[in-house]
Amino acid sequence: MGERFVDAATKNAPQSFSDSPRMKSLSRSSVLVAALIFLATIAAALCFVRLDKNPPGYYIDESSISYNAQTIATTGRDEHGVSWPLYFQAFGDFKNPIYIYLLSVLFRITGPGMVVARCLSAGAIVLAAAVLGHLASRITRSRVVGLLITIFALLTPWLFEVAHVVIEVALYPFALALFLLCVHHAAGKSKWRVPEVISLALTLALLTYTYSIGRLLAPLLALGLVLFWTRERWVGIVFTWCGYGITLVPLSLYALKHPGALTERFRIITYLTPGAGLAESAWEFVRHFVRNINPRRLLITGDPNRDQIVHLFGSYQFLAAVFAFTILGLIVLWRQRADPWWRFVLYGAFVSLVPASLTNEHFHMLRLIAVPVFLLVFAIPGVGWFFEREQTGLAKVAFVLLIGTAFAQAALFQSRYQSRWQDPRRVHLFDGEYREKIFRPAIATNAQPIYLADALPIPGYIQAFWYGMLDGIPSNRFERLPPSEPPPLGSTVIGTEENCPGCEIIATVAPYTLYVARERRPRSPLPLESLRAELSVVPSPAKLRAKGLATFRVKVTNRSAATWLARERGGGSYQVALGNHWLDAQGKTLINDDGRSALLRDLHPGESTELSLTVNAPRNPGAYILELDMLQESVSWFGLVGSQTVRVPVDVH
Repeated sequence: MGERFVDAATKNAPQSFSDSPRMKSLSRSSVLVAALIFLATIAAALCFVRLDKNPPGYYIDESSISYNAQTIATTGRDEHGVSWPLYFQAFGDFKNPIYIYLLSVLFRITGPGMVVARCLSAGAIVLAAAVLGHLASRITRSRVVGLLITIFALLTPWLFEVAHVVIEVALYPFALALFLLCVHHAAGKSKWRVPEVISLALTLALLTYTYSIGRLLAPLLALGLVLFWTRERWVGIVFTWCGYGITLVPLSLYALKHPGALTERFRIITYLTPGAGLAESAWEFVRHFVRNINPRRLLITGDPNRDQIVHLFGSYQFLAAVFAFTILGLIVLWRQRADPWWRFVLYGAFVSLVPASLTNEHFHMLRLIAVPVFLLVFAIPGVGWFFEREQTGLAKVAFVLLIGTAFAQAALFQSRYQSRWQDPRRVHLFDGEYREKIFRPAIATNAQPIYLADALPIPGYIQAFWYGMLDGIPSNRFERLPPSEPPPLGSTVIGTEENCPGCEIIATVAPYTLYVARERRPRSPLPLESLRAELSVVPSPAKLRAKGLATFRVKVTNRSAATWLARERGGGSYQVALGNHWLDAQGKTLINDDGRSALLRDLHPGESTELSLTVNAPRNPGAYILELDMLQESVSWFGLVGSQTVRVPVDVH
């Protein structure tokens, strides 16, 4: 096997299997090639099936991307009025430009539409599969292997699911596959000239501006080009770095002009903090890295995040039979570890895990989107091994079984994906009932304007703007309310807040409520004798991770003679809420004010309700006491005037 892979530095191009008579024979088999082309066409067509219904509805990020693409297509401005922005501000984050500008070109031709937008994602995944297949053909000199890799890519659940949602990450597999193809081409050149330098620099830039992980992954991949360093190539490598550096100038200027804009999201989701020690950070990185290569997540359960909009929760993300080809490919490559091309692919696979491993979540399929691409590249020599020479009967049987198993697994996944499109969880996540049950009834009221009142974590306003655009309703028909401003009395409102006291509710589809604002209740300080509560935790986590978040469910009973009013929009003063303090093991207060959870309904004397309180664990491990207490904002904590608090021992590790 060793002689089949040839160092790209000593030959015109990386080669494998090309001298095998069996490989040449199979490559000339027009019947086999035609059959595989037919299967690849069917697999590609599946990416475009039922894009209008599966997933159901339209997720808020899809609406945000689509709305901004259409405003760019028609006015050259984003939703905030910024002309031709490099990054698009949305929901406190900044979306990358490549996908939105490509979609704006598509909308300029076709007009805005949900199916049109999802076709861009589906098309991007089909192109990624085609590029991977072409790369496989170049490596093995076999159309058969290239077509098999194309089919495997199209049937990979991880990529298939991404193909059905309007998100930036859908372009990333194509960008990465194109970059690897350019690297493979350059690896076959003894000297890198202008075409190699330009292609590598531009594809690195594409990786950087397509999805947020690229701002770290692309520089790491650029650094990996040093593996091709020779006396003949070093000038080309340096010029590639310089060319790539030039493409980073707009990003750098944007970051200087908007401090923190491109790093704020990472700051929120990372375990790296200014006070964290080097050893602690290194251990966290290793722990997350190991969990991100967990084969069980890959082959059985998938992304553990129940709110991952892309993933069919509880389903595998990679076909086990294709993974077997990947493992075989890695075994085959062990003898060729000196080949710079394959060393670069191994390096790339390693660093592709780094961005996701720096965040708090484990096995986040979007931040790990480069992983299936590298797994498919490693499968190339695994598939090719079966065609290298005349194999034994056992090897032939194994190959047929693996191919059959791959198709069977793909069919099972397709059956699940197509049959569970109306899963209530997915309908909820994609706001599948919003248009018919909230938006259109709101329009039918003929209210001018319709107010949009959102809870901070749920920016539902974008749905009204997007569906209004689709239905030809001008954006001035809607008015967004600032977070602290209540709607005018008698106005029609679409809100995403959990409660709506004093409202005439027209329709509700979680998290949206269509209502008419009828009254605003005055608030005042409660008498101190009314600050009496009974609290109990049901149940409570006894261990927390340092600096992590945890949610406690707390039963609250009003033990006073007064009614505690529920939270209202703009009603921050004198709000009654659940909060917490952190104490050390001896009962000394360490953090006086941490989490908050306001009442979502009026609580009359003797009544009980259950609140969820999210707390922030201390940064240092040890034994702590979490003290739970009620308070009235601007008045007092209940515990300070004699009400009983609840203390929960917590082990922070």
